[in-house]
Amino acid sequence: MKVNIVTTQLIKPSSPTPAERRDYKLSFIECQIPHFYIPLILYYSAQKTSNVKQSQIFKWLKTSLSETLTHFYPMAGRIKGQTLIDCNDQGILYAEAEVDGHLSDLLKSPEIQILDHLSPCKSSGRVTDERELLAIQVNFFKCGGLAIGICHSHRIADGWSICSFIKAWAATAAKAWGLSSMVLEPVFNSAPIFPLRKTPDFEPDPETPPLQTPVEKFVTKRFVFDAPVIELLKSKAMARWPGAKPTRVQVVSAYIWKSCMAANAVEENGTSVISHPVNLRKRMIPPLPDTSFGNIFQMAHAVTSGAAAKDWIGLVDKIREAFGKINQSYGKKLLGENGCEVAENNFNEVGRFLVRKDVHGVRFSSWCGFPIFEADFGWGNPIWVSSTSFSCKNHVFLFDSRSPGGIEAWIVMAEKEMAKFEQEVDLLTVN
Repeated sequence: MKVNIVTTQLIKPSSPTPAERRDYKLSFIECQIPHFYIPLILYYSAQKTSNVKQSQIFKWLKTSLSETLTHFYPMAGRIKGQTLIDCNDQGILYAEAEVDGHLSDLLKSPEIQILDHLSPCKSSGRVTDERELLAIQVNFFKCGGLAIGICHSHRIADGWSICSFIKAWAATAAKAWGLSSMVLEPVFNSAPIFPLRKTPDFEPDPETPPLQTPVEKFVTKRFVFDAPVIELLKSKAMARWPGAKPTRVQVVSAYIWKSCMAANAVEENGTSVISHPVNLRKRMIPPLPDTSFGNIFQMAHAVTSGAAAKDWIGLVDKIREAFGKINQSYGKKLLGENGCEVAENNFNEVGRFLVRKDVHGVRFSSWCGFPIFEADFGWGNPIWVSSTSFSCKNHVFLFDSRSPGGIEAWIVMAEKEMAKFEQEVDLLTVN
């Protein structure tokens, strides 16, 4: 299946950004995040697009994208120094591509190498030559199906924020089909909530070298936890702790964590830590609007060592406890006088473990429950959402699966360790 790039251009906001909005301040959290891209691909069937010219669809998408960027104007800017985005309307990278194949064939047996070509930038988790904060590639299949590949810089937005952007773009595009959808304005409140009070220790410049210089070959593979498997995991956990209600993300994370430790040969007396970004919008008092834009999260983390590393049900409890700490009480502290110190301590606490060579670490990023499947451009909701390859060792992306109640785990590991991991994960269907 070949992917041919037809055209590449910069899409700019339809209206110029006012001078008073030119300097977009970054929050304390954003100044801790390097400029690397997070990949995402949305897939749409040809239910309504087969009778519409390809050129017309591309035109509608570009026009609506330009209109949407007027509201999400920082995404069309460029990083300026250590603490600002220059909202100069230089635009985002936009590409159109034709795929020599059918979407149904791709969905039957997804191959990571093909998915990579549907993405607008190399999703390597490292800084690339691109200066754009957002890149989009619209892929048109022979059958009329579409795949919209999106890469955004984590420096400016978390996963929830990019979902808000995509939904706004989709609602704007849907108007061309005669559909009426409400387009909600973003609320740029991350910097007021987490103001920067000193020069950050980390210098997030576009010229920053890669986050991680790979010394071994990394591979990305997709593992599917279907709903019955997840219910089995939850029932085993609840059998030990009657009354406990672990979430599907928590039990899947615990099972993956245990398997990762086994695959990485973590010694019985070794230490392992996992981290999970937690969306703060509903955990603040009062809750923040869903359209709050930026990086508005804190890290839940759990640590284990010794024989406990082999007890995945015990790991569920550690993860539940870690998530439970990021609650409304915690959110209240973040809005208090020492809120920045609380946020800084949160990042530092995780960082102290992850920088140690004698500690095994796994980074999770969950999109489960995010409204990404609600992005209807006028031809229905996505039939699938995926990641691509990624070059950050022991990183796990979790997505809602195509079947209700399931989870897809996109896991990045060193090639030799992935073979061991596959042997450990014996409850799953591996694709």
